[in-house]
Amino acid sequence: MMKEKIIGILGGMGPEATADLFIKVIKADPAKNDQEHLRIIIDCNSKIPDRTAHILKGAEDPEPYLIESAKLLEDAGAGLIIIPCNAAHTWYETIQRNVRIPVLHIMKSTLKYVGRKYSHIKKIGLLAASSTVKVGHYQRIFIEKGIDVISPEQKYQEMVMKAIRKVKAGNTKPEVTDLLVDAGNHLISRGAQGVIAGCTEIPIVLKNGDLSIPVVDPTHALALTAVEEARGAEN
Repeated sequence: MMKEKIIGILGGMGPEATADLFIKVIKADPAKNDQEHLRIIIDCNSKIPDRTAHILKGAEDPEPYLIESAKLLEDAGAGLIIIPCNAAHTWYETIQRNVRIPVLHIMKSTLKYVGRKYSHIKKIGLLAASSTVKVGHYQRIFIEKGIDVISPEQKYQEMVMKAIRKVKAGNTKPEVTDLLVDAGNHLISRGAQGVIAGCTEIPIVLKNGDLSIPVVDPTHALALTAVEEARGAEN
């Protein structure tokens, strides 16, 4: 029997999104009691500089903080790392080069999940931070499987950013969900067959069922991949 891997969560971006991923890993694990659950190590370092501020405005670079946290998790015994922040995947290759353990990729996990569950989708909308939209990770990865990724027009993108900031400030009221529903409906009007909740704050307030098309949760997809990898399951 293959030895289980300890999951390391490189978190803090933000803290509630980190907790959301932790819960989703627990829910994805088929354990029947405490002792059967996977071991998880979390570094919730909320001092990591803002990824969007760096990408869009050249503010402080989060790279050294991300590398430090990844090495900390590896040294603590993690056998793989997951990162509950879409924008942080801009530094994915650098983080992976600096550790000897696998760093799982949230966009690739999301594509795998869409392929399994929503194989009919050929055009998908992206609700994400402006930095994630700009760097284009989802667009590049999804087009490899023939799926076109569309993002909101400026007016609706500003609504998405407003919602993200509110969740980071602890506001998860229905009015925040409404901002994302409006942006999602805008994407539906442009032909989206599904919507990616592509910032880890978004699935906290926007759930599958809030729109007339599927809402795809990358945090959930990453949790599923992490459990598969940690338990040695076939991908």
